[in-house]
Amino acid sequence: MRAALIVNQVTADREANLAHIGTAVSAAAASGAELIVLPEMAATGLINNGDPDHDLPLGQIIPGPLTRTFGKMVRRDGLYLAVGIMEREGNALYDSAVLLSPEGRIVLHYRRIQPQWHAPSADPAVYRQGEMVPLANTPLGRFVFLICGDLFDDGIAARARELQPDWVLFPFARCFADGSRSQRRWAQSELPQYATQVQKVGCTTLMVNYCSERDPDSYFGGAMVMSGSGQVLSHIPLGKPGTLLVDLAVPSSGEP
Repeated sequence: MRAALIVNQVTADREANLAHIGTAVSAAAASGAELIVLPEMAATGLINNGDPDHDLPLGQIIPGPLTRTFGKMVRRDGLYLAVGIMEREGNALYDSAVLLSPEGRIVLHYRRIQPQWHAPSADPAVYRQGEMVPLANTPLGRFVFLICGDLFDDGIAARARELQPDWVLFPFARCFADGSRSQRRWAQSELPQYATQVQKVGCTTLMVNYCSERDPDSYFGGAMVMSGSGQVLSHIPLGKPGTLLVDLAVPSSGEP
């Protein structure tokens, strides 16, 4: 399996973001990609501010127009696509992700369980969490999602491990409080923590962050594939949009 982890630039223009994603997906498909992994809230960025009047219009129903847009991409290019979405269900918001099949069908829908995607003071009637860790069995293997802080909750990591997935899809949004994009800081202080947590899940994890120039937070991008033992198999550095292409062996347990 050739996987493409796309670090996209997120701006205030969602339509422009989607156009850039579409171009990157096409280029990855032309390079032989069978699986695309996009970051957390890839079309909008993690820009919720705790005000429902601001945040609810950002949410997308699933399935809905946004998943149909991604469905057109996967049908056009014949691949699987995983993407993080700010999901709206009625007057509730979730930090969610979906995996689309080459036919454009949603084969995995996950809602982040760990709550730190919003402020503790946010209205719990609006800002909600999921409860389940579902699994999808595909010809490429068995997939689960974890989103950002989920990985650092040992209980959630243990639930994922119990499902014995082949791959963890890990869209995330990470920045440093000072807005820096230090590769050295990432390698020395952050990466070891991610490796420790991936070991607790125990399977290959495909991790991708987006880039943003928005103040006060500057999400610094970067993508990597990490083995279940915590070894970085492949990566691209922080600081700019780009695509990590990596070839991975499909397990024989994949659904025919």
